[in-house]
Amino acid sequence: MTGLDAFRDPASIAVVGASATPTKWGYWLARGALTGIARRTVHLVNARGGAVLGQRTARSLRELPGAPELVAFAVPGPALGAAVDEALALGARGLLAITAGVEDERVLAARVRGAGARLIGPNCLGIYDASAELDLVWGQFRPGSLAIVSQSGQLGLELAGLAADAGLGISRFVSVGSQADVTAHEVLTDLAGHDATRVVALYLESFGDGHALIAALTALRRAGKPVLLLTVGASDAGRQAARSHTGAMTTATDIVDAACETAGAVRAETPARLIAAAQLLVRAPRPTGRRVVVVTDSGGQGALAADLASRAGLLVEPLPQPTRHAVATGLPPQAATANPVDLAGGGEQDLRAYGRVVDLVAASGGADAVLMSGYFGSYGRDIPAQQELETEVALELARSAIRHGLPVLVHSMARSTTTTEALRAAGVPTYEDIETAVGALGTAARLAERGARERVGPEDVAGDERTPHAGEADTPPVADVRTPPAAEVRTPRAAGTGVRTSAAPPTAFGYLSARALLAGAGVAFPPAVPVTDLDELRGAADRLTAPYVLKADWLEHKSEHGGVAVGLGDATALEAAYMEMSLRLGPGRYVVEELDRRPHVVEMVVATRRDPSFGPVVVVGAGGTETELRRDSALALAPCTHQDALTLIARLRCAPLLDGWRGRPPADIGALADTVVRLSRLAAARPDLPEIELNPVRVAPDGLLAVDALITLTGAAPAGRHLHR
Repeated sequence: MTGLDAFRDPASIAVVGASATPTKWGYWLARGALTGIARRTVHLVNARGGAVLGQRTARSLRELPGAPELVAFAVPGPALGAAVDEALALGARGLLAITAGVEDERVLAARVRGAGARLIGPNCLGIYDASAELDLVWGQFRPGSLAIVSQSGQLGLELAGLAADAGLGISRFVSVGSQADVTAHEVLTDLAGHDATRVVALYLESFGDGHALIAALTALRRAGKPVLLLTVGASDAGRQAARSHTGAMTTATDIVDAACETAGAVRAETPARLIAAAQLLVRAPRPTGRRVVVVTDSGGQGALAADLASRAGLLVEPLPQPTRHAVATGLPPQAATANPVDLAGGGEQDLRAYGRVVDLVAASGGADAVLMSGYFGSYGRDIPAQQELETEVALELARSAIRHGLPVLVHSMARSTTTTEALRAAGVPTYEDIETAVGALGTAARLAERGARERVGPEDVAGDERTPHAGEADTPPVADVRTPPAAEVRTPRAAGTGVRTSAAPPTAFGYLSARALLAGAGVAFPPAVPVTDLDELRGAADRLTAPYVLKADWLEHKSEHGGVAVGLGDATALEAAYMEMSLRLGPGRYVVEELDRRPHVVEMVVATRRDPSFGPVVVVGAGGTETELRRDSALALAPCTHQDALTLIARLRCAPLLDGWRGRPPADIGALADTVVRLSRLAAARPDLPEIELNPVRVAPDGLLAVDALITLTGAAPAGRHLHR
């Protein structure tokens, strides 16, 4: 993180706006700065002079004996510009602006960078670094190993407060505020080399340079520091209503999730869930898979834990038979030993049973994590004579986790007791409710299996190794989109009788032009012929094989406007459909296409979108006219590999239809994956194509055909912006 040394461990600090009033920001900055006075020089600046917190103040930065390395400002917005200029004139290299309501933030940041300095803020909540004894923030933090980087200062404080409640301390806290100069991805990159940090909590509302953010998250993953991301789903893409089915199928958080998957991070849904996962990642060994064994002293709690675990994508599999026999030893006859393991009162008879059983299942080879749920943690509170033994068992649980290299989590009915505190102190994540415990484990499991893929470029995807399909050719070069001759652009009209379609104005590009571009990228379509009059229509009928499909070339959503007729069995039916459609929609270019009659077809959609922050993304999902209702889709950053595409397809709820539902032959999933890759490559290579959609894509056992296409262009006049389906 070039140029940010002043924010790590500065040799000197000046607080401008230092105050002795606890309700003012200047008080907290001065108070925090003075906690590190044994490590560095601290100057307090107050325009009225006098003393603040027992230290003499200067009236301005000009009165200081030398240039402070870092200057923190708690001054009114209108005064910040002059104060910053004064600091720059002295030679300060780091500036921290708590101040809100600053006009022309970007201009101010440009002045800072022009002077060779860096600025965090404005409108931020400060910075904290435990190992550097750097405390320039509101409130008080306890040292620890969780770093917090937050665009919202208040939400950052909430995360820190929840962490404190869970017994977690903070290694570094950075509120980036407006990010006028220093960005979140720069701060994150710097954390990769921060020894005290083990886990990073990140809150962002906007993502800026998505590629730089992914690079920073990847660097943290490689450094062994998992990132838990919290967002409100407010990427720019989320505020734009896409005109295609794709926009209705996906959300802004889908794109954020795809970016997290690429970088090896995980998005949390709430601050509480983020901190719950952080507790596990900080305290315990990290799971290497999704298998969890539930140990409980209540059949009901065990069943509930198993249900929640399955819902979270965890695997609750039976224990090996030898382990089950070993577990049963010493337990009541009614104990359950498969998974969940129910002690059936055995724990009440002998608290050591908890530790013995957990150690056995952890050693079984059938678990990636052990989750204990129930009354444990309450015995010492209710029966003081048992406190010492319960604490001893708590330490044994921690030793089992270390010995077998997997996390042991405890959900205790007791909210806070000597035993639960002992568990946390020994490195056992402890939770007050089972849902939170299971959620934390599910998040950790996703992180464990996610780390891997680097962001790829088109050249990487081109060399992707896979099994070729019979008769498959190499992907042809991407074709150019060219404006058709003026004679081809015809103006449809609405007839006096019939429906006037909102899509009536023509565009310079239609379905056939979209087909040409996509066929050049290797996408398969049925044979088709353009027609503009009856003579051309009759010629098309002779050249193609019935039954036919007739389409109005210029319409986006043809079925919604009566712009498509399917299953026309012969030339007579085709001519009748053309006469009706052209009378209703007006003259223009129509398309006659051969109907795909193959059996056992599954209709899918493959599409791309371009996000302002993260660039192109590719989507695959259940297709057809009810795509928006089904909302069954999966998404990845583009370009993607063949294996990425197969992974996306496997996530879909409709995946069993492709695999061969109820005895049907399986569809050609490999051909579908190839099409996903081809569209992803096209989107990555063509930034002028913000949206591409194939819907439906008809996938059969013998291959794939796309029978409708939509492409959106940028930089064209409104009437010619879309290549209509």
